[in-house]
Amino acid sequence: MRATRNLFDGLTIGLLGGSFNPPHDGHRQISLTGLQRMNLDYVWWLVTPGNPQKRGADYASLEARMVAARNCASHPRILISDYEARHGLTYTANTIRSLKSRFPKTRFVWMMGADNLAGFHTWQDWRLIAANVPLAVFNRPGHTIACLRSPAAQTMDQYRHPVEAAARLAHLSAPAWIYFPHIYNEMSSTAIRQSNQDWKALLASR
Repeated sequence: MRATRNLFDGLTIGLLGGSFNPPHDGHRQISLTGLQRMNLDYVWWLVTPGNPQKRGADYASLEARMVAARNCASHPRILISDYEARHGLTYTANTIRSLKSRFPKTRFVWMMGADNLAGFHTWQDWRLIAANVPLAVFNRPGHTIACLRSPAAQTMDQYRHPVEAAARLAHLSAPAWIYFPHIYNEMSSTAIRQSNQDWKALLASR
């Protein structure tokens, strides 16, 4: 029987997971940076149904966040996905395992902000994540020192590559990671939730 060819076979995909509550230009900027600096074919925004480390009451609905993400991304190579909700997934390690099983000929890179790397050691099966996909870490305001001194960063120090190797990251065997020291955008979802009246109204309407 002939093997079924997948649309994404042979491509390199950046995975940007998060609540996108709300999405903002910072998400878009690091996605564009990934497309350019890492020679990615696409970036997928994996809009989570809920972060197990955050309160569900703080979220706008998944549908509202998906619509906002599409409007914010506005780019043919940034695709918005509710993959975790459709497959009943909660933890990133399981999401990566599922994606690699479903798309075995696709190269994935997990993209995260420095604030996430600072707390990466608290994620379920974080070592498994690092062992399965290369990581691209982007600096965030106020998190440079905590990020690079974090337990995860210290543990993975021998697998860190210089930022000049970004174009090869998707082709490196995990564990492998790169830190982008430049702050591309200082916006944060937390600040927007606190100041944006429209987003406050979405939260209140749940």
